[in-house]
Amino acid sequence: MELSQSNRAVIIGGGPRGTSVLERLLAHAAAAGGPAQLHIDVVDPYPAGPGHVWQPGQSRLFLMNTQSFYPTLVPQEPSLPAPVAGTTFDQWRARQQRHPLPALTGEERAELAVLGSNDFPSRALYGRYLKCMLEELLAKAPDGVTVEFHETSAVSVRPVGDGMFDVGLATGAALRANAVVLALGHIPSRLNPEQRGLHAAAEQLGLQYFPPAVPADVDWTRIPAGKPVLVRGMGLNFFDTMGQLTEGRGGKFVSTGSRLEYEPSGQEPLIIAASRRGTPYRAKAALNGYYATSITLRYLTEAALERLAKAGIRPSFDHDLWPLLHRDALWAYYATLVRSQPGAVPDAAAFLAALEEALQPHAHSAANWEDAVESVLAVHVGPRHRLDLPGLAAPLAGRSFASRREHDAAVVEFLLDDARRSALGEDDPVKMAIGALHHGRALLKTAVADGGITDESWVAGLRGWFESFVEGLASGPPALRAEQLAALARAGVVSFVGPDPKFGVDRQSAMFTASSPWVAGPPVLARTMVEALAPGNRVSANDSPVLEQMLSDGLVRPRLMMTAEGAPVESTGLDVEPHPYRPLASNGSVTENLYVLGLQLSSTQWGTAIAAEALQPGSPAYRSGQRTLRDADEIAAAILRR
Repeated sequence: MELSQSNRAVIIGGGPRGTSVLERLLAHAAAAGGPAQLHIDVVDPYPAGPGHVWQPGQSRLFLMNTQSFYPTLVPQEPSLPAPVAGTTFDQWRARQQRHPLPALTGEERAELAVLGSNDFPSRALYGRYLKCMLEELLAKAPDGVTVEFHETSAVSVRPVGDGMFDVGLATGAALRANAVVLALGHIPSRLNPEQRGLHAAAEQLGLQYFPPAVPADVDWTRIPAGKPVLVRGMGLNFFDTMGQLTEGRGGKFVSTGSRLEYEPSGQEPLIIAASRRGTPYRAKAALNGYYATSITLRYLTEAALERLAKAGIRPSFDHDLWPLLHRDALWAYYATLVRSQPGAVPDAAAFLAALEEALQPHAHSAANWEDAVESVLAVHVGPRHRLDLPGLAAPLAGRSFASRREHDAAVVEFLLDDARRSALGEDDPVKMAIGALHHGRALLKTAVADGGITDESWVAGLRGWFESFVEGLASGPPALRAEQLAALARAGVVSFVGPDPKFGVDRQSAMFTASSPWVAGPPVLARTMVEALAPGNRVSANDSPVLEQMLSDGLVRPRLMMTAEGAPVESTGLDVEPHPYRPLASNGSVTENLYVLGLQLSSTQWGTAIAAEALQPGSPAYRSGQRTLRDADEIAAAILRR
């Protein structure tokens, strides 16, 4: 590769994705041989490496949603230029345990001392890893490459001719560059109409309303002890909220041997949790790896996707892809049931043979394969051992409760059952059905990218129902969190509103209200409300000055997708041209020398919230796991080819 004599790139966003682009630029420059002439500006108001989300100084109660062996900043793909420095997080963890850096804090050393490959690190410790990786990269930068960091915000990107851009900074300065990379990550979002109404009412009535935010940005001390606080959302941000308002205030979880109990400090508020399902995300199973070793996808496979491609079929999610993954979930469940619970199915061999025949994609038409499976189940499997796949994601659906106390007891029962199943790991049929969905999700990421499925099935199927369905099952917290939540409920620190909650404001009493149509009794009341949700990842609702300016100037545009009715709808991400990803301007032309990486690709890639995964080359999930790093590599190669 020949490098241009003078090259200046600006990376807007200094978190993991922006740092990945920096790492790839250094790797390509080193691989080219000879001194490069490259200057890289990294713009981010937060220190580069960790960026906004992963700051090392945040509370250690904020845990990652993945185990130590999983995340990485540097690629493992042999076909890419070798990194000039850096390791996976797990390799760094092991190295620090043997030879800790002098700069590590006492808290970091204490966490590392007991952290294993299968444990969930704090986000603060991952931030320390990112900071260390950046320092190692800079120390090994090739000759002729210079890097400058600007701890401020970019407020504008404007073309100035000859493929050049001026990047305006909040300080008033401007950077001229011949390549700009948008690695914006999580950006602020404008509130939706309901949230704006709640926020306005809070200001008028003297209530406290906490909008969606990165948990480390929230001042949790503002929430008063002993008073009700209404918390909307029971996904991952909920557990961050829960931790800060309990352990973060001096409470302790104590194991009695048979179960976990909570000892309050007296400084906790009374947490009232609400979500559409009425329950939190299901907890992760205890596994020795990211995917269950007993699960092999039999139906949603690379070969099946190749057959569709060879037939000239651009698949629909609901018609072509989901039926294959649905089969995998059914087989995983019933095969695990037979293996782990002898006697649950009287004639196991005959049952599995009949089930395998019924599941064959070519044995039945698309309309009746599920009927064939039902016929097999009716003969061999009793009602108690049947899989209710939709019911897994909505465990309280169809149930009414005479009181909130009755509903709370049902949620605790669900939490303890879910934690018990997680502890069984690969011996639990339910967790293995979810494991198949989790495994299939990785393959789907590759299958649906870059227009791999029809627009209408992306809107109505993949994003319309499947995304929330699979996230509630396969993107949950460590099982310990389910046990902790059950303990908090038993201690009276946490209670629950119920499924399908409705929120409002009682102006007469100056209170937020919440109620469930499935739980009898008056609405719950609170003077404080927390949105335990991440800011919406929708470019058209962004509250980022630089992205808003680029949209306003027509330099970029949101992607429009066509529904089944032929109506265009604005999707969540930017309209881009692959590869590497370059945004389309409002007139449809490609904006050359401008590149997009990460969350703003959510209309052409699915699952953009996960950055990069340290998986073994050749594993089924490897292609999707290393996708962000390959995208960064393509951007770096394009910049240096100019």
